Amino acid sequence: MLDTNTTAFSHPSTFILLGIPGLEEAHVWISIPFCTMYVITILGNFAILFIVKREPSLHEPMYYFLCMLAVTDLVLSTTTLPKILANFWFNSREIYFNACLTQMFFIHCFTEIESGIFAAMALDRYVAICHPLRHSTILTNSLVMKIGLVIVLRGSILILPSPILASQWPYCRSNIIPHTQCENLDIVKLACADTRISSYYALFVISCRLGLDVSFIIVSYIQILRAIFRLPTKEARVKTFGTCSSHICVISAFYVPILFASISGRLGSNLPEYFSTLIADVYLLVPPMLNPVIYGVRTKQIREKLLQFFLLRELKFSPQVVALRQSSVGVLGGDMEQLTGQSKKV
Repeated sequence: MLDTNTTAFSHPSTFILLGIPGLEEAHVWISIPFCTMYVITILGNFAILFIVKREPSLHEPMYYFLCMLAVTDLVLSTTTLPKILANFWFNSREIYFNACLTQMFFIHCFTEIESGIFAAMALDRYVAICHPLRHSTILTNSLVMKIGLVIVLRGSILILPSPILASQWPYCRSNIIPHTQCENLDIVKLACADTRISSYYALFVISCRLGLDVSFIIVSYIQILRAIFRLPTKEARVKTFGTCSSHICVISAFYVPILFASISGRLGSNLPEYFSTLIADVYLLVPPMLNPVIYGVRTKQIREKLLQFFLLRELKFSPQVVALRQSSVGVLGGDMEQLTGQSKKV
């Protein structure tokens, strides 16, 4: 139903997020894996940021891009998960109109930014493998910062028209969104106006993400594979390709769910309503959780630094080390007292 404060040619003061239509009875159970994914996302991405900041040896373009990815994942998951969990746990379904448009902007903006970061990471892998001797001179810190700024500006500029258009339409049908978050396609369906321009623009944004970024990544990896196959030994080829394995895994975890979500969103009449909602949740929740796990497990430098950090902390607070420190302090204290007594005698 429409909000009582709205007229036929205005927007509602709030939207109602239904959650996962058809699975309302299972919301509490579904919230358990969702909450687990959020906790892993927070801990994993903060661990990546902490390790890279703490270790000067990791101050390289690859790890700078990884930090950008971690920040993007934190923002993307925090934009959606708290509201989803509030809906599941406390039946808090209402979201203000402007807050809904803001959430929509952040979801699509940071998804676009993440796609750009993957393209930048493909560039880093290309330079590192095809031009290893010039890697540090080509990808300087200044260039990495400029690439990051361009990615953020591109994502912001590309997505900004969507909430602006949505704020101008009249909503005279309903204020109920059959979803867990404010998706552009669901909001467009509620408007009682000609929304073809928004649909065309959404396809343009998707084509930029799946067209330009994916094409750039594919071209980069074609050049990388050509360089790898020119290596003299199989061991060298496997080792070199292994440096790209983490990047390939996170790319697959990101683009495959997006592709399914885009297809299911446009074929919604032929699929169960909860299916498209779950697919959309997967592409928003799973990649931010998997990215730090994949890089933490498959990247040797990060894995070693994490193990060193936790082992050092364990040794630092182990009973044996504490007892040794106390005994050392006791011996030093006794020696100091003995020296003080001798000085007084003198």
